[in-house]
Amino acid sequence: MKEYRLNVDPRILELLGPNLYTNIYYVLAELIANAYDADAKNVYIVSNKDDIRVEDDGHGMSYEAGDITRYLNVAGVSRTTEGESLTKSGARRKMGRKGVGKLAALSVSEEVDVLTVADGERSGFVLSRHPENGHELKAITDDDIVFERIENHGSAIIMRNPQYRLHKTLAAVKRNILKIFPLVDTNFRIHVIRGDETVTIEDFDRSIMGELSALITLGEKFAPLCDLVPDSHPGRRDDLVSAKAKKVMPITMKANDGQEHEYSLEVLGWIGTYKTTRGRKAEMTDFPDNFISLFANEKMGEFNILPIVGQNKLNEVYVVGQLHVDLFELTELPDMALSNRQGYKSDDPRYEAVREYVRNELLAEILRKREIFTDIVNAERKKKKEEAQKDDEAKLRASVDSFRKKASEEAANALAALGGNVSREVIEKIISQSLNTNSPDLGLKAAVDSQKKKVLISQTYPDKAFSDIIYQMLVFNDVPPDDILYTNCDDEVCRVPEGHSVYEYLRDFFVESYSTQKIFVLFVTSENTKVSWGAITEVGASWITKVDHKIFNIHPFQPGHPLDNEAQWQSTNRAEPTKGDLWMNKLNADIFCQKIEAVCDALEYKKKSRERNMAHLETLVSIKTA
Repeated sequence: MKEYRLNVDPRILELLGPNLYTNIYYVLAELIANAYDADAKNVYIVSNKDDIRVEDDGHGMSYEAGDITRYLNVAGVSRTTEGESLTKSGARRKMGRKGVGKLAALSVSEEVDVLTVADGERSGFVLSRHPENGHELKAITDDDIVFERIENHGSAIIMRNPQYRLHKTLAAVKRNILKIFPLVDTNFRIHVIRGDETVTIEDFDRSIMGELSALITLGEKFAPLCDLVPDSHPGRRDDLVSAKAKKVMPITMKANDGQEHEYSLEVLGWIGTYKTTRGRKAEMTDFPDNFISLFANEKMGEFNILPIVGQNKLNEVYVVGQLHVDLFELTELPDMALSNRQGYKSDDPRYEAVREYVRNELLAEILRKREIFTDIVNAERKKKKEEAQKDDEAKLRASVDSFRKKASEEAANALAALGGNVSREVIEKIISQSLNTNSPDLGLKAAVDSQKKKVLISQTYPDKAFSDIIYQMLVFNDVPPDDILYTNCDDEVCRVPEGHSVYEYLRDFFVESYSTQKIFVLFVTSENTKVSWGAITEVGASWITKVDHKIFNIHPFQPGHPLDNEAQWQSTNRAEPTKGDLWMNKLNADIFCQKIEAVCDALEYKKKSRERNMAHLETLVSIKTA
């Protein structure tokens, strides 16, 4: 009679089993990884009424050869040398390392049947959160060891009365699995079965590429993905889609032998942006649509680092990516993966290096491509709006000229008909009547004014983080984004039409305009202002046209004339002279809100209360009491 003894304190199962994994798909990822390490070519996920079965055609485990004893050695490290890093066939690198993945199924069911066959030798036992006599697991008789899809080699994990269920549609199950296990192929296929329905996963999720507006690939292996992105704007494809070499960064690490060595940290994979996120939420409920995942040895280590590397930009909702960093799983280096395979140790130098690269380079580059895409898509709409605006401006100009000519002619004719002896009162009456008669010609002024931008955020790109806060506070106070001119805004509706400069726009519709509406300028000033020709030009233009303006300054810069520097300006601090986190003290936070509210009053927008504005500002920037 075979005996199955769990080599671990049984309390570990009760403590870790139900809590180790928070999502059925993370559990499936562990079971799929076990099949991969067993050199399986097929994994079958069968969703039945009372159980979920994961069956594979790998090598299986032999009781006689000690495979099952090693399997039941929970937390026994599965690889300590480079030689142990390959699977039995030598064709794959092992995904498993910690020896706790076998507990994954216990997050779904209190009792799990483990069936296995190796070269015809069958074995089976019940993995339980509460083993009998402390360590003993119940054996399953040979007659009850029944496989649905395999014969002479392989294993089956049966999660009875599961606490979690798969998504109601197999298409959604497929998409979810591909998010956590994307590198399937004809040599490693996953079959999902529910009743008479079957879906086979044997290729990368190509449909994602068809939904993208922009893409960056890293490494030759992923370059072919560029061909899957639709060529919707052929003339600008190089601006939207690019295949780059893998990112290589030197890094010094202390290996398990205690010695420091130089390593090459290589980042491969892809990152892109969706054209739109509409219509996907109804189907995809288990994972967010926007994410940047990290993989090592083809196994997911962290599903989404976007909240860590992102900067709360509007366009980040469109970002999706999968990056592969095999150095995370190099056997001779310390294990940096968390026990549940849902994250990495944040202080590991490898993790820090990848995080900084994605935040400072990769994410910024793909967001710039997204901005190009939105500009291209909206260029025609903006062009039509600009043409209509110019047409109305020309009509207004002609109307004003016509008004002047007709009014003066009619007044002159009326005065000439009265002769030379005319009182001042009569002259004023005649001119007033002439003005009233011809004033309807100026009705177009309201239409021209309504099409104009109302607020200009004048800034330099290095101060974008602070400018974004001003923009978000304006929008929070119900200022329509379409009324704001902000050249570095993530929302393209605020940017100048494609192919135009901000100076052309200001000249056409504000300096040379017959309309009297002036744009309200919010100046973001800092040490960067004095070295920016554009910022200096906008300061000069505002002085010439005498527009209203407010100053939002970053310490220690001192705004000067011709700005209204005698009035109180808002002051914000920066942790470092040229970069770093922004912060305000309580007083300057209050002044910030006061100025935003003053803009709303001047332009007749419905502002929020000071209390609500202060509360919202605190979500955007650090406010210190000292």
